[in-house]
Amino acid sequence: MTGAEFEAAWKVLVAAQRNAKDNVRCLACERCERCVECTFCASSQGLARCHYCVGCTDCTDCSHCRACASCLQCVRCVESERCTASAYLVRCVGCNGCTYCFGCVGLSKADFHILNRAYDRATYFEITARLARELRLDPW
Repeated sequence: MTGAEFEAAWKVLVAAQRNAKDNVRCLACERCERCVECTFCASSQGLARCHYCVGCTDCTDCSHCRACASCLQCVRCVESERCTASAYLVRCVGCNGCTYCFGCVGLSKADFHILNRAYDRATYFEITARLARELRLDPW
């Protein structure tokens, strides 16, 4: 095999994957495409081993997330991107090992943060409840 043959064959494989729409070994998923081993997801694309996710794209091992993209091992996150091993994030980007963060970017192992600023538990829930109403979000 020459380099040119390799490149041509590789491009064919990539194009085939990009155009695929079938789900593989999924259970009760609706309006999903290119998902693998997911259960009860809806309107999502490219998920792997996710459960009860809605409107998500390219997430792996996530559960009960909404409108997330490229997240890994997240639970109950909303409109978050590229987050890992986190739970209860809303509109966060690139967070790792975090819980209860709202609008945070790039945090690691943080809890009860809003816009990367720490709050006590009670204040966090008071502020985020108000923000969720004003922003018309339904976090959980």
